[in-house]
Amino acid sequence: MGAKGPLYIVPWRCTSTCNNRCVHCASAGKPPNQGELDTSMAMRLIDRIYEFGASFIGITGGEPFLRRDLFEVIAYARKVGLRCSIITDGRLLDDKAFKYVVRNEVLVSVSIDGAEKTNDSVRGRGAYMAALSAIKRLSDEKLLNCLVYTLANCGETSNVNIEDFVHVLNLARDYGARWVIFHQLIPYSSDAVSLRAVPSPQQYEWAWNRLYELRDMYKGKPEINVYSPFFARVAKQRGMSNFEEWYNGFFLGRCFFGKFMSIAENGDVIPCSYNDFYRLGNVIEKPLKAIWDEMQFSGFFSRIRERSNLKGKCAVCDYRDICGGCRTAALYQRGDVFESDPNCAYVPKALR
Repeated sequence: MGAKGPLYIVPWRCTSTCNNRCVHCASAGKPPNQGELDTSMAMRLIDRIYEFGASFIGITGGEPFLRRDLFEVIAYARKVGLRCSIITDGRLLDDKAFKYVVRNEVLVSVSIDGAEKTNDSVRGRGAYMAALSAIKRLSDEKLLNCLVYTLANCGETSNVNIEDFVHVLNLARDYGARWVIFHQLIPYSSDAVSLRAVPSPQQYEWAWNRLYELRDMYKGKPEINVYSPFFARVAKQRGMSNFEEWYNGFFLGRCFFGKFMSIAENGDVIPCSYNDFYRLGNVIEKPLKAIWDEMQFSGFFSRIRERSNLKGKCAVCDYRDICGGCRTAALYQRGDVFESDPNCAYVPKALR
């Protein structure tokens, strides 16, 4: 491989098909997608990612293990020199799949949204035990990467509580997961079904403050990362001592809309793993570097990257430079990608 490209990892949603009906996911119960790349095209996608200069391909879904040629594609990625990671809920990590994971040294992150009762209310009966089994087996092989926790409300049940936070953090500590990533629920569309599981701004404010405190309790075993732009504001308000180092070198929650790329199941490039509204070109038809360069020089994405163009309270917020809100949440919850993120409870000084 020549010079490294602008992204260390490129995510690929290899399928939108899923065997579960999680309350917070656009893939809930979806049948096979006829637009998915076939095996030869998937290998072409691998070539494009390698040529782009990435080191990792991050394989997501849907449920990646439902893709029948998954390990054929992974084997090809390893052959050309790419490392691979997968995110799964663990239900389909059977003996055959586990053997392939080990053989190809695939790093695996497991989705788990609380203790058994809570997790199963979000993901369906049996989901917790499947996740726990996967966590244990992957830990034994030193291939357990992260645990991924999405904040969500499910009818009368919510996983926005300290007991479920601590339960998953203890699992990560006991089985050697690198991080627990706590996700703001980013909706995939503006329909009521997509939005009904989104926690309130007050729930998020409570959650991010408790997680900030839990960081001190766990002291990096495991690390806590928060996939939400306004967690940076909470960290700043709480006086994090190494804020600049943490923000620039560790924090996953910055909104990378227009500064990052993911690939959808049909090869279309999208500017955010959660945003299917904007399509930037197809990686089978055009090199990834060409699509990347077009995005960098696009007037639209240049305006998005310049936070002075934001609207609403994000435009006047005293923490705008380190936050700026989630653009995809603004699009699907407010109808305008430039609007303020409706999930943040903070009232800027200019509006008080």
